[in-house]
Amino acid sequence: MPHAPQAGSASTPTSSRRAALKRLGDGATPLTYALLRAVLGVTLLTHGLPKLLGTAHGSMADPMAGSINLIENVMHLPAAPLLAWLVTLLESLGGLLLALGLGTRAIAAMFVVEMLGIAYALGPTWPWIDRGIEYPVILLALCLHLTMAGGGRYALDRTLQARTAARA
Repeated sequence: MPHAPQAGSASTPTSSRRAALKRLGDGATPLTYALLRAVLGVTLLTHGLPKLLGTAHGSMADPMAGSINLIENVMHLPAAPLLAWLVTLLESLGGLLLALGLGTRAIAAMFVVEMLGIAYALGPTWPWIDRGIEYPVILLALCLHLTMAGGGRYALDRTLQARTAARA
């Protein structure tokens, strides 16, 4: 008669599954972090490209005019067209760079400032979700995390840093 493994021993199917899931989770963290960074960057890119290309975005026929209006009439900042172009470049080029993990901390910090401005312009109101403020708040939190933590293992920042260190 074959000897059955005792409960709690390393050879039980349950402990083997737990160990496999732990290895998967430990190995997946850098990949899921890269995926999170890439999706965030692409999401921000999709807000910049329509402004850059002069095309409609969602319900906005002219998103650049919408940005200029928000900056000028809601935030009451000077040089609204120039600031709108800077936001457009940040969302377009910065979103792409963030997705690739290049200049991650600096780009993410710029997005933190942008999201603070958007959250300010949209709110605060109660209930706060009536004006869509939850989206810039979530994006702000993600960008703040990237500012503090960097691009992660699969960022171009890390690759370039490793190559520079190898040459030294």
